[in-house]
Amino acid sequence: MWYDYRFRAYPDRTGVTAEAERHIDIHRQAYNHTRYEYNVLDIDEDNIGSAYQHQKRLTEWKDEWPVFSEVHSKALQKTVERFYDNLSNLSKKKQNGHKVGWLKWKSSKEYQSMTYSQSGFELKNTSGRTATIWLSKIGGIPIRYHREIPDNATIKEVTLKKETTGEWYVTFGLEVEDATLPEKPDIDGLDVEDCVGIDLGINNYIYTSDGDSVDWLDVSDEYERLRREQRNLSQKEHGSNNWEKQRREVAKVKRRIKRKVEDFQHKLTTWLVKTYDAVLVEDLNIAGMLQSDGNSRNKQDAAWRGFIEMLEYKGDLHGTHVVQVNPAGTTKECAECGVETEKPLWVREHSCPSCGFEVDRDANASYNILSRGLQELGLGQAEVTPVETATAVETDGGRSSSVPASRVVETGSLGVVRKTKSSAMTRRSASRTT
Repeated sequence: MWYDYRFRAYPDRTGVTAEAERHIDIHRQAYNHTRYEYNVLDIDEDNIGSAYQHQKRLTEWKDEWPVFSEVHSKALQKTVERFYDNLSNLSKKKQNGHKVGWLKWKSSKEYQSMTYSQSGFELKNTSGRTATIWLSKIGGIPIRYHREIPDNATIKEVTLKKETTGEWYVTFGLEVEDATLPEKPDIDGLDVEDCVGIDLGINNYIYTSDGDSVDWLDVSDEYERLRREQRNLSQKEHGSNNWEKQRREVAKVKRRIKRKVEDFQHKLTTWLVKTYDAVLVEDLNIAGMLQSDGNSRNKQDAAWRGFIEMLEYKGDLHGTHVVQVNPAGTTKECAECGVETEKPLWVREHSCPSCGFEVDRDANASYNILSRGLQELGLGQAEVTPVETATAVETDGGRSSSVPASRVVETGSLGVVRKTKSSAMTRRSASRTT
């Protein structure tokens, strides 16, 4: 398993900022030259066409341009590989029907990172809240060591990046042997009560089949500030010192929004994988949703794809099954009888004309997601019994709990979230099979 840890870096404290920037610029030149050779030069196919073949040309580069000998060899190989990774991603988009252009030449503002792979780095002095990452041919860079690298993880890559805000970060690519990860519960022994269906909703960020919901994260103040800073930027002369200073202010606001969303998602996903043995969620086509009519900005702010990816890797880290199910029809289909009913977005309650089952629209979707996920796991589907008409987001009478996003304050905990069952749906067993 592979995942990343990211730390704030301070190259200015050891006076290596200029050297780090120079190394990144050399890697930028190597990237552009790889692009040039791939596009223009008539080179034998045995020497070009893949990252491995192109890396063999690095010796010739160093003989002709000694500047490439001034950076670490493994990092230079990673730069060539970076071009081919971008090329592969572009090809995949084209195969999926997207209109794509060609990989562009990188300016100094567009290329602000480099990666050491396998060697050329060492993590030192990790006993306190600060540590040092030593990079070959650059030197030691202090980092804010706010969390320790797990004992069962091996550092495979180190990426040094200068953000648009002017801040520096170091990202460690960690590899963990699957044998050292917690074992996931045996599927045959799973208790349905320890499984949960997650609907990524409209009124709530998530709604669970246990009747719990978490409100959307409020970033309206940050967006209002972003609009103000962008207006100020538009009034500055492009390229001037004042323009550059204001550009960084805009970048800082964007970074704050991104951090708030990611922090919220980390806490929420950690709570889910620690609370349940199996988390079942929709496999949403986020790119398609953003291209459709509607409020695309809110859909993007939700960062649902990132949320799902977090669930998956944290499921591996904590020994929890995470299953993505087909989302088609989860809102229309009645969780009790299976009859589909068309509903416009403004209709927030599910009312089945066939069996009379009435429940909140998002609650109905979460029950369907739970049932489909259990089928994916080979456990049949959860049997439900409607008891009375209820709106799953109401809090009176203890039917369910709704938590504002601001209450998600502790890693791995939703604080005041209570595991409650909606009276409109009581799961009895997984005995009903398809």
